[in-house]
Formats: sequence, structure tokens, C-alpha cells
Amino acid sequence: MVRIALGQINTTVGDLEGNIEKMASWAGRASEAGADLICFPELAVTGYPPEDLVLRSAFVDDNLEALDDLARRTAAGCAVLTGFVDRSAVGLHNAAGLLVRGGVAARYHKVKLPNYGVFDEKRYFLPGEAACTVRLGSSALGVSVCEDAWTPGPPFEEYARARVPAILNINGSPYHRHKIAERLDICRDRARETGAWIVYVNTVGGQDELVFDGGSMVVSSQGELAHHAAMFEEDLLVVDLIEMEGGHSWAAGQEREPPRGQWPEGPEEVYRALVLGLGDYARKNGFREVVLGLSGGIDSALTATLAADALGSQAVRALAMPSPYSSAESVEDAVQVAERLGIRIEEVRIDDVYKAYVAALEDPFRGTDEGVAEENIQARIRGNFLMAVSNKLGGLVLATGNKSEYAVGYSTLYGDMAGGFAPIKDVPKTLVYELVRWRNEQEGTPPIPKRVIDKPPSAELRPNQRDTDTLPPYEALDPIIEAYVEEDRSPEEIVESGFDVALVDRVVAMIDRAEYKRRQAPPGVKITPKAFGRDRRLPITNRYRRSPR
Repeated sequence: MVRIALGQINTTVGDLEGNIEKMASWAGRASEAGADLICFPELAVTGYPPEDLVLRSAFVDDNLEALDDLARRTAAGCAVLTGFVDRSAVGLHNAAGLLVRGGVAARYHKVKLPNYGVFDEKRYFLPGEAACTVRLGSSALGVSVCEDAWTPGPPFEEYARARVPAILNINGSPYHRHKIAERLDICRDRARETGAWIVYVNTVGGQDELVFDGGSMVVSSQGELAHHAAMFEEDLLVVDLIEMEGGHSWAAGQEREPPRGQWPEGPEEVYRALVLGLGDYARKNGFREVVLGLSGGIDSALTATLAADALGSQAVRALAMPSPYSSAESVEDAVQVAERLGIRIEEVRIDDVYKAYVAALEDPFRGTDEGVAEENIQARIRGNFLMAVSNKLGGLVLATGNKSEYAVGYSTLYGDMAGGFAPIKDVPKTLVYELVRWRNEQEGTPPIPKRVIDKPPSAELRPNQRDTDTLPPYEALDPIIEAYVEEDRSPEEIVESGFDVALVDRVVAMIDRAEYKRRQAPPGVKITPKAFGRDRRLPITNRYRRSPR
């Protein structure tokens, strides 16, 4: 029998001492539980992903010293498997190290380096060339890192030939909707191909745009989910794997702690990802509070609720900034949201400032009709006020725009796009409504009034304005955005799937034109398979157009 602990921890990129301290503490807990081995996530020493920090020789040196320090701190306890950056004669490697009795007993270099989506590992690392089997007592364990498990081939084919009974896979696998099901399928495939148990350890926490959702698991050699850790929180899962006669097959192990509940699904899954991503971004960057504009609309109401859930109501400050076109109901709704959440709110009218802007621009604007420029002045005044409050009081400004708006450019540079973080930047408008309804159904007073949900979406920058004056209904818009942005389908393919030609042509043109705006947007939590930013990289200067006609 071998007792393995899965250390699903939240590390911080660059905090080598903090990461080592946490791993030493968790290794102590695992030793107290009688574990023979604790497995920590991919690049846990450096935090994941360290990106261009890896290009600094001193950083790599410090991470290697930290690994040795962790080995010394855990010398008297169970063995430790953890991720770090290794250096060989040929270059750098994304590595896993086995620490035993105060030293590094084995090193494994990741064989498959992902270079798609949010991953740039070929920029930093060279691939390993060999499998690595380690022994704990009489038990043989294969070592692998994240992407190694996502397709057949090395090192898993080598472990299959050697009839290794269990394979350890340490991960930094970022979240998007339904990702946990993909991971489970991958583990099942590798288990059935190799006949080995798969011990899959994932990191948890927020890092810039990325959220890591945990969901560590143990999958049997028959492809059955035997044990799993929680999602969106740190967790220590300790399991027994029992070797059967013959030495190459193991029986279902015993979980040493109470079983976890079912993994969250649907809107709850997304909501918890947003809360974790926002909370960690603020905390890890040293912000004690956040500030946002609360308009009385559904997007700002959801953002305020996420912030209160992530950081506590005392850490959220809101400004209601009505203009001449803001309805009294919107101000009332903003105040009611703030009261229900228990957050601070102050009303700062922008009427006089707006009039001063228009008066100052009278000569440059002479002979033109009033239009979008005047509308956007209001949004920019609000952005300016929020940044001023941040500058004076130190809070992180949260932008409140959603993915539908960012996709088609229905947002104002240096206005509603101003801020340090945009929590719902990757959340389509239709999903905003789902999240709000789910959150309102939880215990306690529903934070978002029914009138906020039911009112037609409006920027309220001109009399009687509605989003549908400029945009198609979101129920029609969001599926086209998903097809074009997330699935990379051509306009022709989108039309062939049943969408109106003129509508597709219009939406695709809006998305393409707005690239320069999105490049200047703040980061936000990634919750879809392809988010704007590091996940989708298109040139701003780009004349390639494909009409569906």
C-alpha cells in the first residue's frame, strides 16, 4: 500500500519563500496523516505561469535554491513531488522534483510543451526526452507534468510498457467552462491505455486573467473517478492505493478524509471562478479595497456583488454618477443594490462637469450635430472620477463591461473601460443574466432587485436610449460572437448554421473594428475557452475581411 496526499494549493507567482513555506506546512500535515508522498502542482516553487521571469537567470537560480530549501525543510517527513524550473546543459525545463530525506532524489523534465491558447511554453523551455519512474517502498510510480497526459505517447507509453501501476500528473491547468469534464476524460483515457491509476494534482487560485480551479482527482486503472478534491479552494486529499498480488495492479484505495461533495456546475461553477479570480487579483496585488461605478444596470450590479463576495462588503466602494440622461429609477436601483450588499455608495452628479466639457469644446465642435462624442464624454467623466478616487484612496478600479460589449466595441475607451481589472470581461451578456438569477437564489436577501433584471439594457447617455438601438438583441448577438471568436468559424460557416447573412456581416465587422479598443482594456477573468487578451491574439492593423455573402 502507498498513501498519497494531493496538495491542491494556491501559490503566488514570484513568491518563492511564500510558496516554499506553504508547501513545507502542507507536507507536515500530510506526514501527520501518515502519507508516504505529497504531490504539489506544476511549477509550484515559482508559481504558475512565471512567464518571462524565467528569462532572468537570477530567478532560475533562486528557484533552484528554493527547491533545495524545501527539501531540507521536509527532510524528516514524507517524500515530496513538486514542480520547479530546472536547468540542464542544454537549457531550461518545466520540471518535477522528488524530494526525499533532505535531497532531490529524482528530476523529471516535461516532455510535451503546450504552445496554444494561453500557453507559451516553447518560448521558455526545452522538452524532456525520458520517462521517470520513482520508487516509494515497494511501489513504482511514474512521473508526468500536465500536457504530458493530454495526448497518447510519451511518457505514458513507456509507463505502460513497464506496467507501472500508478502515474503521478502534476498540473497548472487553467479554468474555463466545462474544463473539469475534459480533464476527467483525459485521465480516463490515459488510465485505460496504460492500465495504471492516475493521480492528477491541479493548482488553485487566480493569476492575472487565469483562474485555476483545482478539482484534483484519482482515477482507477479502469477509468473510474475514485476520489476527488474540491474546486475553487485549497484542499488536501489523502488516499490509500493498495497493491494487489502480481505487483502491477492496484485496488481502489481508501480516502482518508470525509468525501467531498459534487463539483459545482452551470452558473455556480462560473460564479465561483469569477469570485476566486477577482479576489486573488486584488489580494495578490496588494489592494485592500475596490471601487466601481454603480449605474443601476445589471452589469455593475453583478460586478459589485462579485466584489462583495470575493473581498467582503467593507472592501467595496461604489459611486453613483448620474448625468442629465440618468433616470431616477436607475439611481434608486444603484442605492438599493448597495444597501442589500452592505457596501458604501456615494452619489456624485456629473451634470455640471458635463456642461463644462461641452462648453469648452464649443468651438472645435461647431457646425456638427450632437452624437456619440457627447455621449462618450459622460462615460469618460465617470472613468475620470473613479480613477481619481482610486488615486486618492488606493482602491482598485473595477470596469464593469461584459464580453458582448467588448466584442463589438460597445464600450468607451477611457470611460467605462477605465480600470485595473474587469471581472466580467469574458462573460457574455446572456450569461450575466444567468449568473444574477443564480446568485439571487442563494441564501439571504437577493442582492440584485428584480427591476434591475427586468429593465431593458441601456447606457443612458441620451434620452430614451436602449442597447438595441445600436446592437442586435443579445440572444442573437452572443451566439455569433461565440462562433466567430471562440470557435474561429468563418462568416460563411456561421451563416450556414442558420444565421441571417446581414446580421452576421454586421456583427463580424463590429468585432473586427473593435480590436484596437480591446488591446487597451484591463485584464479580466477567463471563463470561456477563448477569452480576449492573451488567449486571442489578432493584429490591430489588419485588412483581411471575409464576407458571408
